Amino acid sequence: MSLRIPYGAAKRLVYALLLVMSTNLAQEAEAKDVQILAFGDSLTAGYGLPRDQGFAPQLEGMLRRNGVRAFVTNAGVSGNTTANGRARIRWTLDGLKTKPDLAIVALGANDMLRGMPPSRTREDLDAILAELKRRDIPIMLAGMIAPRNLGTRYMAEFNAIFPDLARKYDAPLYPFFLAGVAGNPALNLPDRVHPNFQGIKRMVSGIAPTVLRALKR
Repeated sequence: MSLRIPYGAAKRLVYALLLVMSTNLAQEAEAKDVQILAFGDSLTAGYGLPRDQGFAPQLEGMLRRNGVRAFVTNAGVSGNTTANGRARIRWTLDGLKTKPDLAIVALGANDMLRGMPPSRTREDLDAILAELKRRDIPIMLAGMIAPRNLGTRYMAEFNAIFPDLARKYDAPLYPFFLAGVAGNPALNLPDRVHPNFQGIKRMVSGIAPTVLRALKR
């Protein structure tokens, strides 16, 4: 005896199966590995902290708790200026096993601390972003803000670099990498410059929403 299924019921069954398949495919796509490059200086490198307490591992953990299977590569080098970053961006990218889904560029603090001309910082940072764009790597920019003791003219020129370049490269911008951390002794190491574990945790919680938005783009 053969079982005949009415045409309308068969059609609904096919639609249901297609819906299940598309949902499974979407879930598999969402669960794919996400490669992130954290390219910066000591703030990215985790200066003075155990290896698992720096920016990269804390960001990776935060993203995973938010359902993103992220792998964050720590490409921070303590003391680096934007010129140093420009000098190493190509070989850093060449040395990666997998092309990043996002590059977070967080440089400029050492330029500012050394009083380097903002025009030079802009030029070097522009070159870094251009290289990432040339390789079709999505960019996110973590900005820096100059303190008032450097003078209003320096502040204006330096602080404008990050939003200007973010617009130029259509890159998401987190305006101040040290937001909520700079100047707070409880969130910094004894040198009062580099964040401690809790300081990095504050940085990560601040920047994470922007990172998630950048990944969705």
